[in-house]
Amino acid sequence: MQTEITKLLGIEYPIIQGGMAWVAEHHLAAGVSEAGGLGLIGAAAAPAEWVREQIREAKKLTNKPFGVNIMLMSPHAADVAKVVVEEGVKVVTTGAGNPETYMEMWKAAGVKVIPVVASVALAKRMERCGADAVVAEGCESGGHIGETTTMALVPQVVDAVDIPVIAAGGIADGRGIAAAFMLGARAVQMGTVFVVTKESQVHANYKERIVKAKDIDTRVTGRTTGHPVRALRNDMTKKYLELEAAGAGLEELESITVGSLRAAVVEGDVKNGTIMSGQIAGLVKKEETCAELIKRLAQETDKLIGGAGFYE
Repeated sequence: MQTEITKLLGIEYPIIQGGMAWVAEHHLAAGVSEAGGLGLIGAAAAPAEWVREQIREAKKLTNKPFGVNIMLMSPHAADVAKVVVEEGVKVVTTGAGNPETYMEMWKAAGVKVIPVVASVALAKRMERCGADAVVAEGCESGGHIGETTTMALVPQVVDAVDIPVIAAGGIADGRGIAAAFMLGARAVQMGTVFVVTKESQVHANYKERIVKAKDIDTRVTGRTTGHPVRALRNDMTKKYLELEAAGAGLEELESITVGSLRAAVVEGDVKNGTIMSGQIAGLVKKEETCAELIKRLAQETDKLIGGAGFYE
């Protein structure tokens, strides 16, 4: 399954694991990379030294390429950007901001830079500032989302830029991967399916909620604040949406979400925590190892498109 992305990143399969906050730590990243995909450590808002430790721990588990996802609005972003270079990480994905400030430093160190975008305009801007590829992420994805669906966004981004495009949002099996390739993508990024893998350190309660989820079980909170987030419905989302409908302000809304992702991921509070998940949660049926998952995805994809969309 060779594409421009597998060659660019030195990986076996064109499958990238999303850099999910609190979820994407070294066990998961290393597990995905060992299985032939590209694992990512999610820096989120964590301090630079935590990221450094995660990178070093991942290297103990795999000698294959892995990357770091940097949330550029983090107060630690500048320090994390330097740690990536100091620790010899070869791939960075970025979100929530413009990575142009760090591009020269990363390029000098041979780092491949892949921003996550939710619009054609941002994709074109990222190409101009030197990005090696972009992740076009549709609103079906879990966590922070844009407004355009993957089906609509990916082909428009493919037509707008000359660098490779990675599709994300609403992809859970070989059918989704095959569809992404038909839209012009050269790889996929997947999040929710990796949350439930055996290597994922997410609390069992969180995994169980995803496995038991139906097609209609996600909700989007935060539209009124300009920062929409998709998660599985629970007591927290119900309360949040009621407050939004009543015209609550940003401070009141934030008061019920502070620390809520950690509460769900680490402590297993699936009633009041934020269970970030994509709309494809209903397709996730069981816990597998990263190797089992990626092998199955590759076989499903190949069976459907027989190598079409791939090239040696």
